[in-house]
Amino acid sequence: MTEEELMVIAPYVKWLLLLVVVLYFGYVFVLKKEEFKSSRVVAVSAVMAALVTVATMVIRIPTPQTSGYINFGDTMVMLSGVLFGPLVGAFAGGFGSALADAIGYPHWAPFTLVIKGVEGWVVGYIASKREDFTTVLLATIVGGFLMVLGYFLVEVYLYGIGGAMAEIPGNTLQAITGIIVGGGVGYTIKRRYPQIVSMVS
Repeated sequence: MTEEELMVIAPYVKWLLLLVVVLYFGYVFVLKKEEFKSSRVVAVSAVMAALVTVATMVIRIPTPQTSGYINFGDTMVMLSGVLFGPLVGAFAGGFGSALADAIGYPHWAPFTLVIKGVEGWVVGYIASKREDFTTVLLATIVGGFLMVLGYFLVEVYLYGIGGAMAEIPGNTLQAITGIIVGGGVGYTIKRRYPQIVSMVS
């Protein structure tokens, strides 16, 4: 598949992101309003998504083989999941990362929405089970692995095995920085400031 063919979806990215926001708000305020502190969940989700977007955009190293880029947004994706669980992790990871892609790399946004959303959800789900370091480490390793695997499978389909293989080192670097920074900072905050975590529970 050529980059020109991928760019056909670019005009629809903003509508896709808008739909995600509407569905998320509906889920939090309508379907789960008794379970969550709805206004706090939305506020925290918005802040974490913004941090993911900024972290993704602040350093962009282009990768010509796949018309993508290396970034360090996974630090905030994993931090979101570790601190606030699967719901906020999925929204911040998926929406925040896809929003960054929409500004400059819109053809990647739909794939990123799913891949980073899964990453944030998995990290948040596993990390919410226990608060010890081993669990947080496991959560971030699994989340990072799924991110690398997700992009690899998409890149094999779009660019062939050669392009996909060329991306593995960069995506692995992203995962490692996420594990070290996002997991490390998240674990420290959870231990020292548990009241922050309780904001959405």
